[in-house]
Amino acid sequence: MTGYPLMLSLAGKRAVVVGGGAVALRRASGLLAAGAQVQVIAPVIDPELAALDVVWHRRRYRDGDLAGAWLVHAATDDAKVNAAVAAAADRQRVWCVRADDAAASAAWTPAVTRHGDVTIAVTAGGDPRRAQRLRAAVALELAAGRLPLRRQRRAGAGSAARDSAALGSAALGSAALGSAALGSVALVGGGPGDPGLITVRGRRLLAEADVVVVDKLAPRELLAELDPGVEVIDAGKAPHAHNLTQQQINALIVSRALEGCRVVRLKGGDPFVFGRGGEEALACVAAGVPFEVVPGVTSAVAVPACAGIPVTHRGVTQDFAVVSAHLDPSHPGATVDWAALARGPGTLVLLMAVAQLEQIAAELIKHGRDAGTPVAVISDGTTPRQQVLTSSLVQVAADADRLGVRPPAVVVVGEVVRLRELLLGGLRGAA
Repeated sequence: MTGYPLMLSLAGKRAVVVGGGAVALRRASGLLAAGAQVQVIAPVIDPELAALDVVWHRRRYRDGDLAGAWLVHAATDDAKVNAAVAAAADRQRVWCVRADDAAASAAWTPAVTRHGDVTIAVTAGGDPRRAQRLRAAVALELAAGRLPLRRQRRAGAGSAARDSAALGSAALGSAALGSAALGSVALVGGGPGDPGLITVRGRRLLAEADVVVVDKLAPRELLAELDPGVEVIDAGKAPHAHNLTQQQINALIVSRALEGCRVVRLKGGDPFVFGRGGEEALACVAAGVPFEVVPGVTSAVAVPACAGIPVTHRGVTQDFAVVSAHLDPSHPGATVDWAALARGPGTLVLLMAVAQLEQIAAELIKHGRDAGTPVAVISDGTTPRQQVLTSSLVQVAADADRLGVRPPAVVVVGEVVRLRELLLGGLRGAA
């Protein structure tokens, strides 16, 4: 079977669907999504179809029903009716899709997948199931970012703006940008470490990016899959060793977007959970740069889960708190209310706590948390390097020091840590 593939603009045009069952529902839904004015002819129709924005002629098909139509779908369960509809369409030189007989049809509906402004339509010699399997395979590759989704920018676009941009500036004027098209920024949470835990949307935006600004704890394995023309900028953000200051990062993503680039700011975890994503979003707002936030799987929940520790569990605890614990509790800039956290019954999840573990444990015990409370320290969580130390609140700092535990690590304080022993036997990948 051969044919001439073509995309049709049906916006505002009349399309007729003859039939009222599940197939008619799918066809009408697709036509409505394309902007067509859909008329359905059938004595009885599916309730979901009746709820759509279609004109329903509650009767059987008859001659003259196709007048003014641009496209027709014959989707009844009666081959004779479908044949009559197809013959009438042929006489009126209107394309008709027969749902029951691809060999007798003048047109065919492909299996379709869409990703942003990319549409992939698959036909497979009149075999719809084969086409659907191929469509599913292509959709998976698109969603995983393994196919080239990236649009090519105009050569030299924005080069004048780049030459004039200073990383230390808080905002950039638009006068130097010339006619460069405005780009965009996506603040993408890369998840807790395992590259397979980034969201589908995050993976797709990476595949479309012109510039990727990446943090130390982002899933860097994904960078190897980028198009060779993508500019990758290492923002670092390692403790006490930042490649770029936050102000420089803000200015950088804004300047590249103002040049017309699609910028992905790739972070570990979630951009709005101790990721300074709010600061970067505000910089975009101030500069008039469109942006979006793609939430990530936060390490505060995912890392304990992958180590066999649910942060809540019925009969154990109904609440948990996530704390940025990079400061010594006695530090003048520390604002965490350790006294309140110590008195609460819930799980404590401490991020960036390894360096201050002894002081934090002592503070919690001082304010009433039981010294024997179980604690887990999970380093390199969700990755093949994951290691889990279980201890008690009074002993955990000494144990972590003895074993040489280093960041990145997530610390879990609470009775839920005891569940790890019960779950460990059946949990794949837990160390």
